[in-house]
Amino acid sequence: MTVYFEGGLRTLGFAKPVLMQSPPHLQKEINESAQAVATRIQDVEDFPIPGVTFKDMGPLWRDPVVSKRAIGAMILMVEQAQGKPDCVVGIESRGFIFGPAMALHWDVPFVPFRKPGKLPGALNRVSYNLEYGSAALECQANALKSGMRVLIHDDVFATGGTARAAMQLVESCDAETMACAFIIELNGLNGREGWPLSSVDETCLSLVHYK
Repeated sequence: MTVYFEGGLRTLGFAKPVLMQSPPHLQKEINESAQAVATRIQDVEDFPIPGVTFKDMGPLWRDPVVSKRAIGAMILMVEQAQGKPDCVVGIESRGFIFGPAMALHWDVPFVPFRKPGKLPGALNRVSYNLEYGSAALECQANALKSGMRVLIHDDVFATGGTARAAMQLVESCDAETMACAFIIELNGLNGREGWPLSSVDETCLSLVHYK
């Protein structure tokens, strides 16, 4: 993986997280919300190519009640594991759907990580390899402040390549990835192998898991 950014890296000193105390019943709410979300996700066979089963979250986003429960459950997972973030990053493009709602709940900034050519001004960029070809993520150079504890959000966690690139982009801004939060995780693709953050179960947080 090649990382391109302006200004170089500096030694950081991050504040320790303050974990929020949660009543025991909140885990039950997370589990029940996950079950409700799973009922709204539909399998679409042979999309986008033959042999692939696509997890369609359109029915979830069309259901405001279950969408609100999904957002609330992810907020609870993050707070119990890591406390409140200083910023929420959403990965283009479906990280832009629930990410801003989570940021508004915590009254913290939302920062989009976008594909090249979408943002003006001075940019930080991370280029990374895919199975076939390459891709890149960019953010505005002043979008994150040094020392921020950042939550990265995306809809699906699969092989983990995009999430790792987003962590590199956070680091290029002298900030710290405190955790990543996803709506669903595809366990069979082994995205957690070699996870770059400590305590994978407390920093890789997924609401619904599929084999």
